[in-house]
Amino acid sequence: MKNLITDIPGVRVGHAGDAALASGVTAVIFDEPVIAAMDVRGGGPGIREGVLLDLCNTVDKVDAFALSGGSAFGLEAGGGTQAWLAEQGRGLAVSTALVPIVPGAVIFDLLNGGDKNWGRFSPYRDLGYAAAVAASDSFALGSAGAGLGATTATLKGGVGSASARTPDGITVGAIAVVNAVGVTNIGDGPHFWAAPFEQNNEFGGRGLPATFTPDMLSPRLKGGAAATSGENTTLAVVVTDAILTKPQAKRLAMLAQTGFARAIYPVHAPMDGDVVFAAATCSKPVDPLIGLTELGMLAANVMARAIARGVYEATALPFADARPDWKTKFGK
Repeated sequence: MKNLITDIPGVRVGHAGDAALASGVTAVIFDEPVIAAMDVRGGGPGIREGVLLDLCNTVDKVDAFALSGGSAFGLEAGGGTQAWLAEQGRGLAVSTALVPIVPGAVIFDLLNGGDKNWGRFSPYRDLGYAAAVAASDSFALGSAGAGLGATTATLKGGVGSASARTPDGITVGAIAVVNAVGVTNIGDGPHFWAAPFEQNNEFGGRGLPATFTPDMLSPRLKGGAAATSGENTTLAVVVTDAILTKPQAKRLAMLAQTGFARAIYPVHAPMDGDVVFAAATCSKPVDPLIGLTELGMLAANVMARAIARGVYEATALPFADARPDWKTKFGK
């Protein structure tokens, strides 16, 4: 186990980014189509192919997910990932046509100091293609891909991932792009809200503070009192090798959202676009009641850990007034 979402066989992740742009794309590629669903809790989401994942709609499998910076411009990243899949002969068969199914979502990173003067067309379609090309079972955490330009209210954000296995041998993994309106650390200190779920010092091993003060519970919002509706969002994908139906995948996404609440303070705000995609590669049976509940519990824990790792592993952007990264501010 690498403590990555790619611990699940048949799952690969690739990043592509532009340092001058201070933005990028992360593609989650599946070797075979997977059962998928989605749960949206943020008040300002930007989603591609989201309606397709509704439980009443026909298509139940996807080929990949595209997570991107760039706000609405970044929705084009899915087209780049889709183009790569088409070149591989992948996609939903509709008579003689093949249509790769690539849902996706975006974060807002347009005000992070990078050069967003890209001309007539944004670079996100090309970045989506490059991310798909780069997909493998190992990938960078922190300031990479869609997390390159991500921030929280007080620290640099980024991409995090984690995985775990149930006693029955079912694996669940998550990847998160952390660009929250709130914070992942408690107050102004080094402790993560997700500390109770940490494994093997994966985000510094600081634990919880010895005592909590009222100031630690005060809101810290990106933009302060003038927090706007578009500068945020945490995106995530949770994947399991359990055999799930589309409604069960939806339930897994809902349960995994609990990890957001354990790791981000506050969360699911009107100015967030928080989205969790869930996917199942369907290789191992799971009990539909107790088994799915236990799997969802573990998925929430994994999600909280992935979010904290995204901030812990991030590197500050090289611009004036850029938010500091955790390691520079607090040390390893």
